[in-house]
Amino acid sequence: MHRKHPVPMTTPEIPAAALPPGLPDPALLARLAGELFSSWPGAATVPATGGVPLPERPHPAGLTLPPGSFGPSTPAAVPGGLPPGANLLPSSPQSAANIVASAPARRPHALAGNGVPDVLLSAAPAYDGRLGSHLLAVPQAPVAAAPFHFAEAEALGFPAAEAAPAATPAAGPAFEALRALPWQLPTAGAVPRLDATPTPPAAPTAASPRFYFVPEAAPAAAAAGRPAFADAHPPFDVHAVRRDFPLLAERINGHRIVWLDNAATTQKPQAVIDRLAHFYAHENSNIHRAAHALAARATDAYEQARETVRRFIGAASTEEIVFVRGATEAINLVAAAWGCRHVGAGDEIVVSHLEHHANIVPWKRLADERGAKLRVIPVDDSGQVRLDEYQRLLSERTKIIAVTQVSNALGTVVPVAEIVAIARRAGIRTLVDGAQSVSHLKVDVRALDTDFFVFSGHKVFGPTGIGVLYGRRELLEDLPPWQGGGNMIADVTFERIEYQPPPARFEAGTGNIADAVGLGAALEYVERIGIANIAQYEHGLLEYASGRMAEVPGLRPIGTARDKASVLSFVLAGYSTDEIGQALNREGIAVRTGHHCAQPILRRFGLEATVRPSLAFYNTCEEVDQLVAVLHRLASARPVAGRRG
Repeated sequence: MHRKHPVPMTTPEIPAAALPPGLPDPALLARLAGELFSSWPGAATVPATGGVPLPERPHPAGLTLPPGSFGPSTPAAVPGGLPPGANLLPSSPQSAANIVASAPARRPHALAGNGVPDVLLSAAPAYDGRLGSHLLAVPQAPVAAAPFHFAEAEALGFPAAEAAPAATPAAGPAFEALRALPWQLPTAGAVPRLDATPTPPAAPTAASPRFYFVPEAAPAAAAAGRPAFADAHPPFDVHAVRRDFPLLAERINGHRIVWLDNAATTQKPQAVIDRLAHFYAHENSNIHRAAHALAARATDAYEQARETVRRFIGAASTEEIVFVRGATEAINLVAAAWGCRHVGAGDEIVVSHLEHHANIVPWKRLADERGAKLRVIPVDDSGQVRLDEYQRLLSERTKIIAVTQVSNALGTVVPVAEIVAIARRAGIRTLVDGAQSVSHLKVDVRALDTDFFVFSGHKVFGPTGIGVLYGRRELLEDLPPWQGGGNMIADVTFERIEYQPPPARFEAGTGNIADAVGLGAALEYVERIGIANIAQYEHGLLEYASGRMAEVPGLRPIGTARDKASVLSFVLAGYSTDEIGQALNREGIAVRTGHHCAQPILRRFGLEATVRPSLAFYNTCEEVDQLVAVLHRLASARPVAGRRG
């Protein structure tokens, strides 16, 4: 409901009558939760400081709630919102097979590691984001709660928790009030001690971590080896981020999915899903040259996405941004359009040993067709390119250098700035494959000074079938079209053709309009979180995962360069990669096995395939622990004498 003169709210209290039947008051929940935390043993000895303060004004200033809205959030679109459980109903007809297949995801599930049913952990935040954060995050400051947080104990170097008294903490008023709420919380006898080892859902292993409360400001934490990323950037809340990705709540083989196949494709936040739905519901039209409203909407959305891409990678102009199907098509476009004009017999094309097939095959084909030669930058035993050998490869016949910024098979972060700078001094063109880098690292194409840069939308939380070619404007203007058809022409007769300037010159036919718009939404989502926050969190997570995996007997990591992004390729003695992938899948853990379309680099290490877990900013230490626990079970089932690491 819209009011012409909204009356600002002066109190966070919402009348009880506005709440749906059976839903407790959020402010009451926050207060009771804080009192509950403060009642645990040891709370009285810790100063009542720290924690996350309760919001003084849960609603934006000047907001007047429409009738039926509830909770400290923005008003629901439908007065009162949907009742709990309504989202379980299918929104479109389903076949009987689909309904049966989805049944395991709809039934109540086992207790999570902290003893709380996971249906509560997944459902509560959906009713109200702030309500969920008050229930599930750190204690609230105004209620004199101890400034504690969960930490992994022995795995991170902390001493084990002292033996706790056998009795459960005395049930105070706060506990009894919480227990009376209709949240299906466990009974008093079933509530685990917060400083004791939780009951794991599966058989424990020697490497299973224990959790307990530790003081947040304890000076011993840093000295004991606590990962720096855990406290590095308070604004980043991985659990809040995870709630933005609906697929992370799926269940595979009865287990909540652990998505560790991000180097193959990333999951999509709800913002991207909603943007695609909005486009098809309200903007769907072909773009340009139409005198109706929907064409104008679609054109505006498409070109706004181009501007978002330009901003995201630091290009000078939207005329340097070409929409293509993905990084593969972008490289093929450059090899065909630029290569056919500038590469001839006896010329040389330089790639690295780390390249994906998409950055090998187009150049090899071009070399074969033009009588040129493909030369390869070698790597050392850690999987990092050798800059000394790279400089020796260059000659007056070198025409272009095409290198990846991050290896999809090993995770190596290639020093592309140095590679490009050396090429620039020699007057050699460069192309950087950023398919694996844009979701992990800050990219600025003008600072990098490369001639071409390519990436795929689905690797950066956007839709499939959409990608980007960045090219310097003067280079794109000099290139002939790669494909012919509509949109890329200015004028056509049977005697001559006049082409559009870039980028339209390279976008023949009807483009992937909706997915370009979805890509723009994905990049805006990443910008809101902050690529620096993402990089810092992922770096800490990668270090943690590398340390945990090093504990597994017989595990050999493939790719140990000092500079790495979130890829953890390995092989395990006594097992094929397929066997490991299948064992992990039975536990709901998704990884990639095989050659990862990077056969040359795997063969450099004497392998045809690896297991490749790959991380994103929505992954957690707990998910790494699940992966490592399965690997320990496999290693103990088939011990190999004398093999470790």
